[in-house]
Amino acid sequence: MDSRDIAAGRERWQFRFDESVAKGRVRDSDFTTLSGEEVDPVYGPPTGQDVEGFERIGWPGEYPFTRGLHATGYRGKNWTIRQFAGFGNAEQTNERYKMILASGGHGLSVAFDMPTLMGRDSDDGRAIGEVGHCGVAVDSVTDTDVLFSDIPLGDVTTSMTINGPAVPVFCMMVASAGRQGFEPAQLDGTLQTDIFKEYIAQKEWIFPPEPHLRLIGDLMEYTDENMPRYKPVSVSGYHIREAGATAAQELAFTLADGFGYVELGKSRGLDVNKFAPGLSFFFDAHLDFFEEIAKFRAARRIWARWMRDVYGATDEKAQWLRFHTQTAGVSLTAQQPDNNVVRTAIEALAGVLGGTNSLHTNALDEVLALPSEKAAQIALRTQQVIMEEIGVTNVADPLGGSWYIEALTDKIEADAEAIFARILDLGGRNEEHPIGPMTAGILAGIEDGWFTSEIADSAFAYQIALEKGEKHQVGVTIHTDALDEPLEIMRVSHEVERAQNEALAARRTDRDAQALQESLDALRVAANGTQNLVPIMLQAVQAEATLGEICGVLREEWGEYREPARG
Repeated sequence: MDSRDIAAGRERWQFRFDESVAKGRVRDSDFTTLSGEEVDPVYGPPTGQDVEGFERIGWPGEYPFTRGLHATGYRGKNWTIRQFAGFGNAEQTNERYKMILASGGHGLSVAFDMPTLMGRDSDDGRAIGEVGHCGVAVDSVTDTDVLFSDIPLGDVTTSMTINGPAVPVFCMMVASAGRQGFEPAQLDGTLQTDIFKEYIAQKEWIFPPEPHLRLIGDLMEYTDENMPRYKPVSVSGYHIREAGATAAQELAFTLADGFGYVELGKSRGLDVNKFAPGLSFFFDAHLDFFEEIAKFRAARRIWARWMRDVYGATDEKAQWLRFHTQTAGVSLTAQQPDNNVVRTAIEALAGVLGGTNSLHTNALDEVLALPSEKAAQIALRTQQVIMEEIGVTNVADPLGGSWYIEALTDKIEADAEAIFARILDLGGRNEEHPIGPMTAGILAGIEDGWFTSEIADSAFAYQIALEKGEKHQVGVTIHTDALDEPLEIMRVSHEVERAQNEALAARRTDRDAQALQESLDALRVAANGTQNLVPIMLQAVQAEATLGEICGVLREEWGEYREPARG
């Protein structure tokens, strides 16, 4: 790029930055080094220097957003500290949430137990031994009332990591907020709802793809009309990476899924400039420090270009890729678990230097059990040390312009584009598909096992590298001599399951049977029509219909997904 164009970009950045200062959007903080040296809010090429390809790097707050969405970087607003938590029953998890908020957490992220994730009630025969063990048990709106007790849902952002039964659980949250006195339009938060990645990697599905996409489309329509602050879909690459994908595969599969949801919204007649800002993303921060930073920067650039050039988004915010990051659970080791604190800190720093909008740091004992209160606080303090002590919030995209970082960013972007082309080919580049050509490719790749095979090959290659000694894990494959003290891990009592089932039985007895049956009958009729299902589910939730009952009606009408056998 010509030096004059670079200088013009710098002037545009300065205007945006000064405008933010004038509007009070820059934090009142000390932006100096530890030695007291002043640092600029952004750095770029020396005045008068031409830089080939600088248009792909650019300035923070300007298309293609490689260097961040805002001119101010973290001087304007730090990332949200959003710690993922959930265990036992709603009352126990509510206490953990209060601890997180009191310790400086900014938002809540709800982990659900396996029966809830599969749309089953706690007293379902398939739930035995699983209630409350990998997250909180939620059977009905009464549980969400308790889960968020004394936590005003209109004043905090709440993320819920759930996919198959996401919409009925969302309805329970909306109903609980209503009981607190908040209207749907006041609520801010994120629902994961990314069913594509379930078929691709995590395998926690309920219904076949087509009816489930109908359900997600209904949710997108409902939030578009009623909840302007809420993000109804968080496209999740985290679980794809945890299953064994490479950084480029995580990025490409995730963004392709995101393009599929854009096509879904457009197929419903929604305005891309209005609904696209309600899509968010969820990425893994793994151990290769610089590769992860490059991945995040490439993600913003790719998304902005596709949203503008392919899907016609003209509004700047519709081109923004907002993302949450969680440190890599799969990188944690049971051997020498204290090393996990170091791994998590490095991964978290990569997320921050990549410009994450919110962050969860894993606890050192999560490889063994749900986090203890002490381990959860260490994980929280890890973020706070990065935020408050080491100076990384002073400068927007401090690694921008590094030869290594920019080369890695370009390489990951090119690899991702090649994968997009392959996915489109899988679907025959079918422009006549009722949702869209990327969706056609995703569905084809799910059905023929292409995604699963690609991830399995990558996971196998990494495992072979470990076994050959080409890759290392400290405390596992090298430096194994250590005196480990046994960890006191958190255990969920089986008493939780007994008490949850007793409470559920009492709720069933106390319900208005006629109102319940009428709401479930209405849901059954609507499942076979075209009416938006969200308001109908809200009525069922208010009648104290359980998650298992709501999902049970849809299972009967839509069937359950069965993964095709692989040769």
